[in-house]
Amino acid sequence: MAAAAPRRLEGKVAVVTGASSGIGEAIALALAAEGASVALGARRADKLAGVVAKIVAGGGKAIAVPTDVVVRAQVKALVEAAEAQLGPVDILVNNAGVMYFTLMKNCHEDEWERTVDVNTKGVLNGIGAVLPQMLERKVGHIISTSSDAGRRVFPSLAVYCASKTFVEVLSEGLRRECVGTGIRVTTIQPGDVRATELIMSNTDGEAAAKMGVEIGKPVGEGFNEYQLLNVEDVAGAVIYAATAPKHVAINEVLIEPRDQE
Repeated sequence: MAAAAPRRLEGKVAVVTGASSGIGEAIALALAAEGASVALGARRADKLAGVVAKIVAGGGKAIAVPTDVVVRAQVKALVEAAEAQLGPVDILVNNAGVMYFTLMKNCHEDEWERTVDVNTKGVLNGIGAVLPQMLERKVGHIISTSSDAGRRVFPSLAVYCASKTFVEVLSEGLRRECVGTGIRVTTIQPGDVRATELIMSNTDGEAAAKMGVEIGKPVGEGFNEYQLLNVEDVAGAVIYAATAPKHVAINEVLIEPRDQE
């Protein structure tokens, strides 16, 4: 009988934000499957508990800490809980994010503000919560879920694209500052993904219609298997980056459906 493949992140500790569903849940499950102990952060405590239960049922170790990434103290508390209960944090995955389809002329200013708060300040808060300790230990990996929208601008998504461009620029600056410190910095840039809750709270019906989506429904209906990614595909990109040899830096991973235009 062949021996089981070694788990490549055995003994590592990871923190994942936005971990209660969709891409974040898939990332947390994938990290745990590779042997990492995982601290899960998101606002929905009941959903987090369900993800923890899945990890524990699979023989892994995980904790849940209700966290709003916009609140700096809560992100620091998430990392502190991870350090106290699991050990020093080796991997941070800044995954929490929101996406609103809005036409600029319709001035959905509350949605603009929420996009900036979660997608930019949330990433900054995550970095601030782990960077000093990683620098002191001379090891660590900061991975942020960006988007192909951080590389090009889509109509009806001007504010979202701007927020993801911020993530790309911030990550590149951090990467350059961390040369020689032992810290790696990666952005994961997914295209369209099936069955996430990213667009569920949109309110600008005109903008959504221009993008061919329906408010209140997850993306997926009307698309074939080659036009959307699965959440596990994005999680696989995170694992690819996190398990690269120590001398290798995976700076960016652009992952799109084969038939996405």
